[in-house]
Amino acid sequence: MTEALATDAINAAIVHAHGRGGGEVVLPAGRHLSFSIRLLSGVTLRLEEGCVLEAAAPAIHGGAYDPAEPNPHDLWQDFGHSHWHNSLIWAEDAEDIAIVGPGRIDGLGLTREGPGSRWKKQAGEFPLSMAGLSAEAMAELSPQVEAMAGLGNKAIAMKRVKRARIEGLTIFRGGHFAVLATGCEDLILRDLIVDTNRDGLDIDACRRVLVSGCRVNTPNDDAIVLKSSLALGERIPIQDVTIEHCEVSGFDPGAMLDGTFGRTQLVSPDQDRVTGRIKLGTESNGGFQNVTIRDCRFVRSRGLALEVVDGGTMENIVCERLHLSEVTTAPIFLRVGDRRRGPEGTPLGAMRNIVLRDIEAFDILPDYAATIAGLPDSPIQNVTLENIRLSYRGGGPAEWAERRPGDLPEAYPEPSMFGPSPVHGLWARHVDGLKIENLTIETTTPDARPERLLENVREVAE
Repeated sequence: MTEALATDAINAAIVHAHGRGGGEVVLPAGRHLSFSIRLLSGVTLRLEEGCVLEAAAPAIHGGAYDPAEPNPHDLWQDFGHSHWHNSLIWAEDAEDIAIVGPGRIDGLGLTREGPGSRWKKQAGEFPLSMAGLSAEAMAELSPQVEAMAGLGNKAIAMKRVKRARIEGLTIFRGGHFAVLATGCEDLILRDLIVDTNRDGLDIDACRRVLVSGCRVNTPNDDAIVLKSSLALGERIPIQDVTIEHCEVSGFDPGAMLDGTFGRTQLVSPDQDRVTGRIKLGTESNGGFQNVTIRDCRFVRSRGLALEVVDGGTMENIVCERLHLSEVTTAPIFLRVGDRRRGPEGTPLGAMRNIVLRDIEAFDILPDYAATIAGLPDSPIQNVTLENIRLSYRGGGPAEWAERRPGDLPEAYPEPSMFGPSPVHGLWARHVDGLKIENLTIETTTPDARPERLLENVREVAE
Protein backbone atom coordinates (compact mmCIF):
# COMPACT_ATOMS: atom_id res chain seq x y z
CA MET A 1 0.00 0.00 0.00
CA THR A 2 1.39 3.42 -1.01
CA GLU A 3 2.01 5.75 1.91
CA ALA A 4 -0.03 8.93 2.03
CA LEU A 5 1.78 11.99 0.73
CA ALA A 6 1.39 15.46 2.23
CA THR A 7 2.72 17.28 -0.86
CA ASP A 8 -0.60 18.55 -2.23
CA ALA A 9 -1.96 19.61 1.15
CA ILE A 10 1.18 21.56 2.06
CA ASN A 11 1.33 23.32 -1.30
CA ALA A 12 -2.37 24.15 -1.18
CA ALA A 13 -1.93 25.71 2.26
CA ILE A 14 1.00 27.79 0.98
CA VAL A 15 -1.03 29.02 -2.00
CA HIS A 16 -3.91 29.93 0.33
CA ALA A 17 -1.67 31.86 2.73
CA HIS A 18 0.05 33.67 -0.12
CA GLY A 19 -3.30 34.59 -1.64
CA ARG A 20 -4.36 36.24 1.60
CA GLY A 21 -1.28 38.42 1.60
CA GLY A 22 0.95 36.11 3.63
CA GLY A 23 0.79 33.94 6.70
CA GLU A 24 2.13 30.85 8.40
CA VAL A 25 1.76 27.24 7.36
CA VAL A 26 2.34 24.94 10.32
CA LEU A 27 3.34 21.29 10.15
CA PRO A 28 2.47 19.71 13.52
CA ALA A 29 4.28 16.91 15.30
CA GLY A 30 4.39 13.70 13.30
CA ARG A 31 5.84 12.45 10.03
CA HIS A 32 4.96 14.31 6.84
CA LEU A 33 6.06 12.61 3.61
CA SER A 34 6.44 14.95 0.64
CA PHE A 35 7.82 15.67 -2.79
CA SER A 36 8.55 19.27 -3.90
CA ILE A 37 7.12 22.07 -1.75
CA ARG A 38 6.92 25.46 -3.47
CA LEU A 39 7.28 28.34 -1.03
CA LEU A 40 5.72 31.68 -2.04
CA SER A 41 6.16 35.30 -0.97
CA GLY A 42 4.98 36.27 2.46
CA VAL A 43 4.72 32.70 3.74
CA THR A 44 6.47 31.12 6.71
CA LEU A 45 6.69 27.33 6.83
CA ARG A 46 6.93 26.26 10.46
CA LEU A 47 7.91 22.76 11.56
CA GLU A 48 6.67 22.23 15.11
CA GLU A 49 8.47 20.31 17.82
CA GLY A 50 8.30 16.62 16.94
CA CYS A 51 7.62 17.30 13.25
CA VAL A 52 9.63 15.36 10.68
CA LEU A 53 9.25 16.51 7.09
CA GLU A 54 10.58 13.54 5.15
CA ALA A 55 11.69 13.67 1.52
CA ALA A 56 9.79 10.99 -0.37
CA ALA A 57 11.60 8.47 -2.57
CA PRO A 58 10.38 8.35 -6.19
CA ALA A 59 11.06 4.64 -6.51
CA ILE A 60 8.99 3.86 -3.42
CA HIS A 61 6.30 6.49 -3.02
CA GLY A 62 4.85 6.76 -6.51
CA GLY A 63 5.76 10.33 -7.35
CA ALA A 64 8.52 12.66 -8.49
CA TYR A 65 10.20 15.91 -7.57
CA ASP A 66 9.66 18.96 -9.71
CA PRO A 67 11.86 18.66 -12.78
CA ALA A 68 15.14 20.55 -12.93
CA GLU A 69 14.14 23.72 -14.76
CA PRO A 70 15.95 24.68 -18.00
CA ASN A 71 18.98 26.87 -17.42
CA PRO A 72 20.81 28.27 -20.45
CA HIS A 73 23.70 29.15 -18.12
CA ASP A 74 24.40 25.62 -16.87
CA LEU A 75 27.69 25.19 -18.74
CA TRP A 76 29.99 26.61 -16.07
CA GLN A 77 28.91 24.90 -12.84
CA ASP A 78 27.69 21.48 -11.84
CA PHE A 79 24.11 20.24 -12.11
CA GLY A 80 23.33 20.82 -8.46
CA HIS A 81 24.25 24.51 -8.66
CA SER A 82 22.41 25.02 -11.95
CA HIS A 83 18.89 24.01 -10.86
CA TRP A 84 16.62 24.72 -7.89
CA HIS A 85 13.19 23.20 -8.53
CA ASN A 86 14.43 19.62 -8.05
CA SER A 87 14.37 20.06 -4.28
CA LEU A 88 12.24 19.16 -1.28
CA ILE A 89 11.53 22.87 -0.64
CA TRP A 90 12.21 25.61 -3.18
CA ALA A 91 11.44 29.28 -3.74
CA GLU A 92 12.15 31.51 -6.73
CA ASP A 93 11.73 35.28 -7.16
CA ALA A 94 9.99 35.44 -3.78
CA GLU A 95 10.11 37.94 -0.93
CA ASP A 96 9.69 37.76 2.83
CA ILE A 97 9.76 34.01 3.30
CA ALA A 98 10.86 31.84 6.21
CA ILE A 99 11.40 28.19 7.06
CA VAL A 100 11.63 27.73 10.81
CA GLY A 101 11.84 25.00 13.41
CA PRO A 102 12.18 23.44 15.87
CA GLY A 103 11.20 20.46 13.70
CA ARG A 104 13.37 18.34 11.43
CA ILE A 105 13.83 17.82 7.71
CA ASP A 106 14.91 14.28 6.82
CA GLY A 107 16.14 14.02 3.24
CA LEU A 108 15.91 10.23 3.18
CA GLY A 109 14.48 10.18 -0.35
CA LEU A 110 16.96 12.68 -1.82
CA THR A 111 20.08 11.80 -3.79
CA ARG A 112 23.45 13.32 -2.94
CA GLU A 113 24.77 12.86 -6.48
CA GLY A 114 24.62 14.94 -9.65
CA PRO A 115 26.55 15.50 -12.87
CA GLY A 116 29.51 17.82 -13.02
CA SER A 117 29.71 20.85 -15.30
CA ARG A 118 29.45 20.52 -19.09
CA TRP A 119 32.47 22.77 -19.59
CA LYS A 120 34.39 21.30 -22.50
CA LYS A 121 37.88 22.09 -21.25
CA GLN A 122 37.35 20.21 -17.96
CA ALA A 123 40.71 21.35 -16.59
CA GLY A 124 40.65 21.34 -12.81
CA GLU A 125 37.14 19.89 -12.72
CA PHE A 126 38.02 17.31 -10.07
CA PRO A 127 40.71 17.24 -7.35
CA LEU A 128 43.99 15.56 -8.27
CA SER A 129 43.37 13.19 -5.37
CA MET A 130 40.64 11.51 -7.46
CA ALA A 131 43.00 10.60 -10.30
CA GLY A 132 43.16 6.97 -9.25
CA LEU A 133 39.41 6.36 -9.15
CA SER A 134 37.97 3.92 -11.65
CA ALA A 135 35.59 4.98 -14.42
CA GLU A 136 32.83 3.13 -12.59
CA ALA A 137 33.45 5.04 -9.36
CA MET A 138 33.51 8.37 -11.22
CA ALA A 139 30.27 7.51 -13.01
CA GLU A 140 28.60 6.85 -9.67
CA LEU A 141 29.80 10.15 -8.22
CA SER A 142 28.90 12.12 -11.36
CA PRO A 143 25.99 10.42 -13.17
CA GLN A 144 24.48 11.48 -16.49
CA VAL A 145 21.78 14.16 -16.55
CA GLU A 146 19.19 11.61 -17.70
CA ALA A 147 19.66 9.68 -14.47
CA MET A 148 18.42 12.69 -12.46
CA ALA A 149 14.89 12.68 -13.93
CA GLY A 150 12.32 12.78 -11.12
CA LEU A 151 14.94 12.90 -8.39
CA GLY A 152 15.43 15.59 -5.77
CA ASN A 153 18.95 16.50 -4.71
CA LYS A 154 18.53 19.46 -2.34
CA ALA A 155 16.65 19.87 0.91
CA ILE A 156 16.11 23.64 0.51
CA ALA A 157 16.88 25.76 -2.57
CA MET A 158 16.28 29.47 -3.06
CA LYS A 159 16.83 31.50 -6.22
CA ARG A 160 16.67 35.31 -6.31
CA VAL A 161 14.80 35.55 -3.00
CA LYS A 162 14.74 38.76 -0.98
CA ARG A 163 14.48 38.82 2.80
CA ALA A 164 14.55 35.15 3.68
CA ARG A 165 15.11 33.43 7.00
CA ILE A 166 15.89 29.79 7.76
CA GLU A 167 16.08 29.31 11.50
CA GLY A 168 15.97 26.71 14.25
CA LEU A 169 15.68 23.66 11.98
CA THR A 170 17.47 20.35 12.04
CA ILE A 171 18.39 18.96 8.61
CA PHE A 172 19.47 15.34 8.31
CA ARG A 173 20.92 13.92 5.05
CA GLY A 174 20.10 16.92 2.89
CA GLY A 175 21.19 15.59 -0.52
CA HIS A 176 23.73 17.48 -2.62
CA PHE A 177 22.98 20.64 -0.60
CA ALA A 178 21.16 20.94 2.69
CA VAL A 179 20.63 24.62 1.76
CA LEU A 180 21.44 26.24 -1.58
CA ALA A 181 20.83 29.99 -1.88
CA THR A 182 21.65 31.68 -5.19
CA GLY A 183 21.32 35.37 -6.00
CA CYS A 184 19.51 36.11 -2.73
CA GLU A 185 19.53 39.33 -0.71
CA ASP A 186 19.11 39.87 3.04
CA LEU A 187 19.38 36.21 3.98
CA ILE A 188 19.57 34.89 7.55
CA LEU A 189 20.58 31.31 8.42
CA ARG A 190 20.47 31.00 12.17
CA ASP A 191 20.65 28.22 14.78
CA LEU A 192 20.55 25.38 12.25
CA ILE A 193 21.69 21.87 13.05
CA VAL A 194 22.81 20.12 9.88
CA ASP A 195 24.17 16.57 9.72
CA THR A 196 24.31 15.61 6.09
CA ASN A 197 25.83 13.39 3.45
CA ARG A 198 27.32 16.07 1.17
CA ASP A 199 27.39 19.91 1.25
CA GLY A 200 25.85 21.81 4.15
CA LEU A 201 25.11 25.50 3.57
CA ASP A 202 26.02 26.80 0.09
CA ILE A 203 25.59 30.54 -0.48
CA ASP A 204 26.17 31.62 -4.07
CA ALA A 205 26.18 35.18 -5.48
CA CYS A 206 24.22 36.54 -2.50
CA ARG A 207 24.33 39.90 -0.72
CA ARG A 208 23.87 40.82 2.91
CA VAL A 209 23.96 37.41 4.53
CA LEU A 210 24.20 36.35 8.17
CA VAL A 211 25.06 32.77 9.14
CA SER A 212 24.99 32.53 12.92
CA GLY A 213 24.92 29.81 15.55
CA CYS A 214 24.86 26.91 13.09
CA ARG A 215 26.33 23.43 13.69
CA VAL A 216 27.14 21.70 10.41
CA ASN A 217 28.57 18.17 10.11
CA THR A 218 29.66 17.22 6.58
CA PRO A 219 32.37 14.55 6.37
CA ASN A 220 31.89 14.19 2.60
CA ASP A 221 32.03 17.83 1.49
CA ASP A 222 32.13 21.44 2.67
CA ALA A 223 30.09 22.55 5.67
CA ILE A 224 29.64 26.30 5.06
CA VAL A 225 30.75 27.56 1.66
CA LEU A 226 30.47 30.85 -0.21
CA LYS A 227 30.56 30.83 -4.01
CA SER A 228 30.18 33.24 -6.89
CA SER A 229 29.22 31.13 -9.89
CA LEU A 230 27.66 31.92 -13.26
CA ALA A 231 24.48 29.97 -12.48
CA LEU A 232 22.33 33.07 -13.07
CA GLY A 233 24.11 34.00 -16.29
CA GLU A 234 26.07 36.97 -14.96
CA ARG A 235 29.02 37.72 -12.73
CA ILE A 236 27.42 38.58 -9.39
CA PRO A 237 29.79 39.14 -6.46
CA ILE A 238 29.02 37.70 -3.07
CA GLN A 239 29.04 40.70 -0.74
CA ASP A 240 28.66 41.64 2.90
CA VAL A 241 28.57 38.21 4.53
CA THR A 242 29.09 37.40 8.20
CA ILE A 243 29.62 33.84 9.46
CA GLU A 244 29.78 33.77 13.26
CA HIS A 245 29.44 31.46 16.25
CA CYS A 246 29.29 28.36 14.06
CA GLU A 247 30.81 24.91 14.45
CA VAL A 248 31.77 22.75 11.47
CA SER A 249 32.91 19.14 11.62
CA GLY A 250 33.58 15.91 9.76
CA PHE A 251 32.30 13.21 12.09
CA ASP A 252 30.67 10.11 10.63
CA PRO A 253 27.33 10.85 8.91
CA GLY A 254 24.64 11.17 11.57
CA ALA A 255 27.15 11.01 14.41
CA MET A 256 26.70 14.60 15.45
CA LEU A 257 22.93 14.22 15.69
CA ASP A 258 23.03 11.02 17.71
CA GLY A 259 25.81 12.29 19.95
CA THR A 260 28.28 9.48 19.20
CA PHE A 261 30.69 11.71 17.23
CA GLY A 262 32.03 8.69 15.37
CA ARG A 263 35.39 8.86 13.64
CA THR A 264 35.41 5.69 11.55
CA GLN A 265 35.21 7.40 8.15
CA LEU A 266 38.70 8.51 7.18
CA VAL A 267 38.33 9.90 3.65
CA SER A 268 35.82 11.87 1.60
CA PRO A 269 34.69 10.81 -1.88
CA ASP A 270 37.53 12.93 -3.33
CA GLN A 271 39.93 10.53 -1.54
CA ASP A 272 41.31 13.24 0.75
CA ARG A 273 40.64 13.19 4.48
CA VAL A 274 37.18 14.14 5.73
CA THR A 275 36.02 17.66 4.86
CA GLY A 276 33.60 19.62 7.08
CA ARG A 277 35.19 23.06 6.73
CA ILE A 278 34.37 26.70 5.95
CA LYS A 279 35.43 27.63 2.42
CA LEU A 280 35.21 30.51 -0.04
CA GLY A 281 35.28 29.07 -3.59
CA THR A 282 35.89 27.24 -5.77
CA GLU A 283 33.52 29.04 -8.18
CA SER A 284 34.74 32.64 -8.08
CA ASN A 285 33.55 34.24 -11.32
CA GLY A 286 31.80 37.18 -9.67
CA GLY A 287 34.23 37.67 -6.81
CA PHE A 288 33.96 38.01 -3.02
CA GLN A 289 33.78 41.29 -1.14
CA ASN A 290 33.55 42.15 2.54
CA VAL A 291 33.32 38.77 4.25
CA THR A 292 33.83 38.25 7.99
CA ILE A 293 34.26 34.82 9.60
CA ARG A 294 34.54 35.05 13.39
CA ASP A 295 34.19 33.04 16.59
CA CYS A 296 33.86 29.68 14.83
CA ARG A 297 35.12 26.18 15.62
CA PHE A 298 36.39 23.53 13.21
CA VAL A 299 36.47 19.98 14.62
CA ARG A 300 37.87 16.98 12.72
CA SER A 301 37.77 18.86 9.45
CA ARG A 302 39.89 20.45 6.77
CA GLY A 303 41.06 23.94 7.58
CA LEU A 304 39.95 27.36 6.45
CA ALA A 305 40.11 27.66 2.63
CA LEU A 306 39.97 30.84 0.52
CA GLU A 307 40.14 30.06 -3.19
CA VAL A 308 39.94 32.07 -6.44
CA VAL A 309 40.37 29.98 -9.59
CA ASP A 310 37.63 31.10 -12.04
CA GLY A 311 38.39 34.80 -12.34
CA GLY A 312 36.89 37.37 -10.00
CA THR A 313 38.52 39.22 -7.13
CA MET A 314 38.41 38.20 -3.49
CA GLU A 315 39.02 41.22 -1.27
CA ASN A 316 38.47 42.56 2.22
CA ILE A 317 38.19 39.25 4.04
CA VAL A 318 38.58 39.04 7.83
CA CYS A 319 38.82 35.69 9.64
CA GLU A 320 39.25 36.01 13.39
CA ARG A 321 38.92 34.12 16.64
CA LEU A 322 38.83 30.67 15.06
CA HIS A 323 39.63 27.43 16.87
CA LEU A 324 40.56 24.32 14.88
CA SER A 325 41.22 20.83 16.21
CA GLU A 326 41.88 17.48 14.50
CA VAL A 327 42.76 19.28 11.27
CA THR A 328 42.70 16.82 8.35
CA THR A 329 44.62 18.89 5.76
CA ALA A 330 46.25 22.34 5.87
CA PRO A 331 44.91 24.55 8.67
CA ILE A 332 44.99 27.60 6.36
CA PHE A 333 44.84 27.47 2.56
CA LEU A 334 44.83 30.57 0.35
CA ARG A 335 44.95 29.92 -3.37
CA VAL A 336 44.79 31.87 -6.62
CA GLY A 337 44.58 29.46 -9.56
CA ASP A 338 44.05 29.68 -13.30
CA ARG A 339 41.26 27.20 -14.04
CA ARG A 340 39.09 29.98 -15.58
CA ARG A 341 35.94 27.89 -15.85
CA GLY A 342 33.78 30.43 -17.66
CA PRO A 343 33.13 31.98 -21.06
CA GLU A 344 35.91 33.08 -23.36
CA GLY A 345 37.58 36.14 -21.95
CA THR A 346 37.28 35.12 -18.31
CA PRO A 347 40.19 36.94 -16.64
CA LEU A 348 42.77 35.62 -14.22
CA GLY A 349 41.45 36.07 -10.70
CA ALA A 350 42.97 38.02 -7.83
CA MET A 351 43.06 37.96 -4.03
CA ARG A 352 43.91 40.90 -1.78
CA ASN A 353 43.44 42.43 1.64
CA ILE A 354 43.11 39.26 3.71
CA VAL A 355 43.37 39.41 7.51
CA LEU A 356 43.71 36.22 9.56
CA ARG A 357 44.04 36.84 13.28
CA ASP A 358 43.55 35.18 16.64
CA ILE A 359 43.50 31.67 15.17
CA GLU A 360 44.50 28.50 17.03
CA ALA A 361 44.83 25.11 15.34
CA PHE A 362 45.79 21.89 17.12
CA ASP A 363 46.43 18.27 16.16
CA ILE A 364 47.12 19.13 12.53
CA LEU A 365 47.90 16.41 10.01
CA PRO A 366 51.65 16.79 9.29
CA ASP A 367 51.44 16.41 5.51
CA TYR A 368 50.35 19.95 4.62
CA ALA A 369 51.63 23.20 6.08
CA ALA A 370 49.55 26.35 6.19
CA THR A 371 49.75 27.35 2.52
CA ILE A 372 49.44 30.71 0.77
CA ALA A 373 49.86 30.07 -2.94
CA GLY A 374 49.38 32.75 -5.57
CA LEU A 375 50.67 32.73 -9.13
CA PRO A 376 53.51 34.67 -10.73
CA ASP A 377 51.01 36.67 -12.81
CA SER A 378 48.59 37.13 -9.91
CA PRO A 379 50.35 37.15 -6.54
CA ILE A 380 48.13 37.26 -3.48
CA GLN A 381 48.30 40.81 -2.16
CA ASN A 382 48.32 42.15 1.39
CA VAL A 383 47.90 39.18 3.72
CA THR A 384 48.13 39.67 7.48
CA LEU A 385 48.75 36.77 9.86
CA GLU A 386 48.34 38.02 13.42
CA ASN A 387 48.30 36.02 16.64
CA ILE A 388 48.33 32.61 14.96
CA ARG A 389 49.22 29.39 16.75
CA LEU A 390 49.63 26.19 14.72
CA SER A 391 50.37 22.90 16.45
CA TYR A 392 51.18 20.01 14.11
CA ARG A 393 51.53 16.32 14.87
CA GLY A 394 55.03 16.32 13.35
CA GLY A 395 56.87 13.34 11.96
CA GLY A 396 57.45 14.61 8.42
CA PRO A 397 60.50 12.95 6.83
CA ALA A 398 63.56 14.87 5.65
CA GLU A 399 62.97 13.95 1.99
CA TRP A 400 59.78 16.01 1.95
CA ALA A 401 61.94 19.10 2.54
CA GLU A 402 63.51 18.60 -0.90
CA ARG A 403 60.19 18.80 -2.73
CA ARG A 404 59.51 21.85 -4.94
CA PRO A 405 56.14 21.28 -6.62
CA GLY A 406 55.19 23.40 -9.60
CA ASP A 407 52.52 26.10 -9.46
CA LEU A 408 49.87 23.80 -11.02
CA PRO A 409 47.73 26.76 -12.14
CA GLU A 410 44.91 24.73 -13.72
CA ALA A 411 44.52 22.14 -10.95
CA TYR A 412 41.48 21.95 -8.67
CA PRO A 413 42.42 23.81 -5.47
CA GLU A 414 43.08 21.59 -2.46
CA PRO A 415 46.12 21.55 -0.15
CA SER A 416 46.90 18.02 -1.34
CA MET A 417 47.31 19.25 -4.93
CA PHE A 418 50.99 19.99 -4.22
CA GLY A 419 51.67 16.77 -2.31
CA PRO A 420 53.38 16.88 1.10
CA SER A 421 54.68 20.36 1.90
CA PRO A 422 58.46 21.03 1.93
CA VAL A 423 58.08 22.66 5.37
CA HIS A 424 56.07 21.74 8.42
CA GLY A 425 54.64 25.15 9.38
CA LEU A 426 54.09 27.90 6.79
CA TRP A 427 54.65 27.73 3.05
CA ALA A 428 54.01 30.85 0.97
CA ARG A 429 54.75 31.57 -2.68
CA HIS A 430 53.89 34.47 -4.96
CA VAL A 431 52.68 36.86 -2.25
CA ASP A 432 53.03 40.63 -2.55
CA GLY A 433 52.81 41.96 0.97
CA LEU A 434 52.85 39.32 3.74
CA LYS A 435 52.70 40.72 7.26
CA ILE A 436 53.37 38.30 10.10
CA GLU A 437 52.83 39.30 13.73
CA ASN A 438 53.12 36.73 16.50
CA LEU A 439 53.03 33.46 14.56
CA THR A 440 53.74 30.39 16.72
CA ILE A 441 54.47 27.05 15.04
CA GLU A 442 55.05 23.87 17.02
CA THR A 443 55.06 20.10 16.59
CA THR A 444 54.14 17.47 19.15
CA THR A 445 56.79 15.11 17.73
CA PRO A 446 59.97 16.10 15.85
CA ASP A 447 59.65 17.01 12.18
CA ALA A 448 62.68 16.91 9.88
CA ARG A 449 61.49 19.73 7.64
CA PRO A 450 62.19 23.44 8.16
CA GLU A 451 59.49 25.53 9.79
CA ARG A 452 58.91 28.03 6.97
CA LEU A 453 59.52 28.53 3.27
CA LEU A 454 58.76 31.81 1.49
CA GLU A 455 59.17 31.82 -2.31
CA ASN A 456 58.73 35.02 -4.31
CA VAL A 457 57.25 36.71 -1.25
CA ARG A 458 57.53 40.34 -0.28
CA GLU A 459 57.28 40.58 3.48
CA VAL A 460 56.03 43.62 5.34
CA ALA A 461 57.93 44.45 8.53
CA GLU A 462 56.07 44.41 11.83
